[in-house]
Amino acid sequence: MHQPRRRDRHLARRVSSEPARRQAFRLPDVGADVVLVGSFSAKQKDFETLMASAATELAAHGARVVAQIVQRRGVSDGGVRKMGLPYSSRTLLTHGMVREVALACGQAHAGAVIFVASLTERQQRTLTNMLGHPAVSLSDILTAN
Repeated sequence: MHQPRRRDRHLARRVSSEPARRQAFRLPDVGADVVLVGSFSAKQKDFETLMASAATELAAHGARVVAQIVQRRGVSDGGVRKMGLPYSSRTLLTHGMVREVALACGQAHAGAVIFVASLTERQQRTLTNMLGHPAVSLSDILTAN
């Protein structure tokens, strides 16, 4: 029996019938425990203010921030040398920091991980799979409510 050509089989996987739409994430309930994650460069000196305002916004939307994790790039001498290297565009974090976030989620029994930075759909899927909890950006939560 005739099999479709390899090119045709792969084309069927790539083409979707309708474009993927990003669904807005809503916090599961009032008082939901979340972990807040920020990734900042050394040039951004006001990262503490940004994290505090993000925690305030989440509290206004009914979430309770149980842990805050910050990754700063280029702060140490070794980090300055690594600033020229590409970071993981899949996760926005180093592998060790992803493990630290997962550990914080498990210890605090958090329902979601909220990133201060905007995440692409691929980053959301990757981080959700790695962390075992929904990973969303703060802007998605603010626009959903």
